[in-house]
Amino acid sequence: MAVKIRLQRHGKKGQPFYHIVIADARAARDGKFIEKIGTYNPMTSPATINLDTERACEWLRNGAQPTDTARAILSYKGAMLKRHLQIGVEKKAITQEVADAKFNAWLTEKDNKIAAKKEEKRNSKKLDAKKALAAEMEVNAKRIADIEKKKEEIEAAKRAELEASKAQTEEASAQAETETSEQTTEVEESKAE
Repeated sequence: MAVKIRLQRHGKKGQPFYHIVIADARAARDGKFIEKIGTYNPMTSPATINLDTERACEWLRNGAQPTDTARAILSYKGAMLKRHLQIGVEKKAITQEVADAKFNAWLTEKDNKIAAKKEEKRNSKKLDAKKALAAEMEVNAKRIADIEKKKEEIEAAKRAELEASKAQTEEASAQAETETSEQTTEVEESKAE
């Protein structure tokens, strides 16, 4: 019986969630399995992986073949490295203490990298938010400047219209005065005759 370490899909449409299982290679993807050794949620950022590395190493040592995605997950969580170190212990190339020390050093380095990536992502989100706010404030300032400019243009147009109407009224009153003075002079001339 060929045994595989593979993913079993759960979750609803568009929101996958996977169980990492040990299953017979002939079984259906979401069907019968031998043992569940972890979960994988690709919807979070970074992806959430819970894995029992001890059981995964045991199954790998017994000959279970991981699929490509399962191999990547096992490698990411250190199960492949742990298996490699255990082979070295079995061949007496290194001691168990050295193997454990190497594995723990690798785990802390990996955790630090993950924490740094999370912090970088958080900082980049804050920086993006600041940039968006600055851009929005710039657009708002431009809009306010445009509104002020339009108000000034409207006020200038009103002033020009008011001055034009004053000039027309002054002109009309001046014309009326000249007409009345001409009429009075005509009346006086006619009286004088």
